[in-house]
Amino acid sequence: MHPILALIFANVIWGAGPPIFKLALTNIPPFTLAFIRFFFASFLFLPLALRQPLKALSRRDWLSIIGASFFGVSINIGFYFLGLQRAPSINASVIASSAPVFVFLISVFFLKERARLRTSLGMLVAFLGVLILVFEPLVVDGVGTNYLAAWQGNIFYIVAMLGSVFFPLILKGILSRVNIYVILCFGFLFSSLTFFPFMLRELSSWQFASLNMAGAGGIFYGVFFCSALAYWLYYYGLARIATQEVGVFSYIDPIVTVIVAIPLLREFPNAVYFAALFLILLGIYISEGRIHYHPIMRLRSRFGKEKIAADAPLLREP
Repeated sequence: MHPILALIFANVIWGAGPPIFKLALTNIPPFTLAFIRFFFASFLFLPLALRQPLKALSRRDWLSIIGASFFGVSINIGFYFLGLQRAPSINASVIASSAPVFVFLISVFFLKERARLRTSLGMLVAFLGVLILVFEPLVVDGVGTNYLAAWQGNIFYIVAMLGSVFFPLILKGILSRVNIYVILCFGFLFSSLTFFPFMLRELSSWQFASLNMAGAGGIFYGVFFCSALAYWLYYYGLARIATQEVGVFSYIDPIVTVIVAIPLLREFPNAVYFAALFLILLGIYISEGRIHYHPIMRLRSRFGKEKIAADAPLLREP
């Protein structure tokens, strides 16, 4: 499979996730769903992972697998599910698409990197879009219980997105030498164990006997599609394309999320939502000028002169 197609399919699956999981979370607690999703997904890859020479992995390799799964799964999915319980699902994908804004802020304020005027202006516009979306409940509902819950949910989405920022940076260094099935299996297993203590607390007030079609559907979609298939496609694409270009595929997510959320949850984007999305994408475009990196254009470039970055390493197949 071409890596561009793999990343497109992965983000379509993830884009459909917020409304599906929000519906599931009306029946099953968040950390219970997260544990089941990744614990059982890890066993799907276990036979293939055990065929690999695990003794050849260094301590650094194991720490990279643990670090990537901690940020990309434990932090990202944990706060993502908590956000879905409180805020509209369509907000999750838009906030996830604003990752370049926070990468910029981290590089300027913590890494002390100098920013160009154009980059600063673009990120200021995009950050304004993020603020509009975060405080959208105040504009629509006013101060009250609904506002506080939705505002908290949007903050959780931001924390989840920050986890995903560090995820590919850690992974990229080991994908050229560690088999993808080893990373998937043991990364999922480790992250599921971080959810286990929270699941035990939830099980004191929730029983599996109360599981309904919404909860079961969330488990099925989470284990087989959002975890096993989408992460495999993502790792496959990440190993074969420059890391800086991977993030652009997340712009697919908000479109898919809205398409699924409207019939499933009756969530309709309002004017504030569209204004925030427009400012985020406009700001990123002003800053990076990345319109020529749109996934469809990149796919078309396969048949033209442009090639995928030569420094993207290949995976070792099992």
